Amino acid sequence: MLISNRVKIIAATGVLSGFLILVSCGQQATSGSQKGGPPEVAIVVVQPERVAITTELPGRTSAYLVAEVRPQVGGIIQKRLFTEGGEVKAGSVLYQIDPATYQAAYASAKAALARAEANITTTRLRAERYKELVAIKAVSQQDYDDITAALKQSEADIETGKAAVETARINLAYTRVTAPISGRIGKSSVTAGALVTASQGSALATIQQLDPVYVDVTQSSANLLRLQQSMASGKLKRNGAGQAKVKLILEDATKYPWGGTLQFRDVTVDPTTGSVILRVVFPNPKGVLLPGMFVRAELEEGVNEKALLVPQQAVSRDPKGNPLTLIVDAQGIVQQRMITVDRAIGDKWLVSSGLAPGDRLIVEGIQRVKPGASVRVVPFVENAGKTGGDDKTAAPAAKVN
Repeated sequence: MLISNRVKIIAATGVLSGFLILVSCGQQATSGSQKGGPPEVAIVVVQPERVAITTELPGRTSAYLVAEVRPQVGGIIQKRLFTEGGEVKAGSVLYQIDPATYQAAYASAKAALARAEANITTTRLRAERYKELVAIKAVSQQDYDDITAALKQSEADIETGKAAVETARINLAYTRVTAPISGRIGKSSVTAGALVTASQGSALATIQQLDPVYVDVTQSSANLLRLQQSMASGKLKRNGAGQAKVKLILEDATKYPWGGTLQFRDVTVDPTTGSVILRVVFPNPKGVLLPGMFVRAELEEGVNEKALLVPQQAVSRDPKGNPLTLIVDAQGIVQQRMITVDRAIGDKWLVSSGLAPGDRLIVEGIQRVKPGASVRVVPFVENAGKTGGDDKTAAPAAKVN
């Protein structure tokens, strides 16, 4: 009887264990069926946008006007009449050279002119009398010719005297060394008591006009050709604003508050660097820009009316470094696309080839899928807090293909 009870207990235990195993297997099967569906990916639909294309170029500032002040006459500097580093106006006196010798030369020239003017009076009267007398043969023709020549000589002496007076006056005026342009003047190379000479090699001081100011930037000839080809093909269009607008980034990465205007592009390529010079004019009312500063200029190249922008996180690289993306076709199958990217625009890439409007681009979940796999798509939600206008502006970056 005891043995029979033990057999019943063992049999019941076996039945219970088998039931628990079946339940457990059923749960695992159910869980496995839930996890075995297609993976989920977040996608964006590629759509063309209007984008203003810009190029960031290095450059240096230079003064709008530069004048080196040199003396036109020699002498001793009596005094300096400006403050070094200050603003001067065109025509203001900067240095006073000792005028004593030039004042004397001016007085001497005026006296010589007065003497010539006095002598011509008697000569003219004699010439008039001889003209009447030669008609009645009272004087010889030779005497009349001599007095006529003497009159012309006296008239020439007067003209020479006038020129000498003007020259002496100019030299006297040159003893006051004036500013040829308005602007900021640098340090003086001479002090009172120094001897200077006419048109000497070293400048007394240098004046620079800093409002407006030039920014000379360099652009490679290869980029210039690429830009011209884009314009010719219609991929880029000129903005209708006329002259290209330029923005400036200072050495400390701050943006300059005033915009500039492209003045001209040089017609010669530098053979050593393969680049051309672009000159931009910027207003400088507060004197922030000083000659020689290194800056970066953002130059508007044109407008791409049908630009394709994709999030940078949607672009990966193959072992050779070529950019590629994954898209989802109409059947929900993942396809790989090799693309060409032009530049970065904010947190996106500007795609020049490889994608078409309407493509469903995988942005999130790339690591969980591979080409040929079936996926379930959901819309990609960009980070909140971003704002933008009607047009996007390209943030210049190096071209990556």
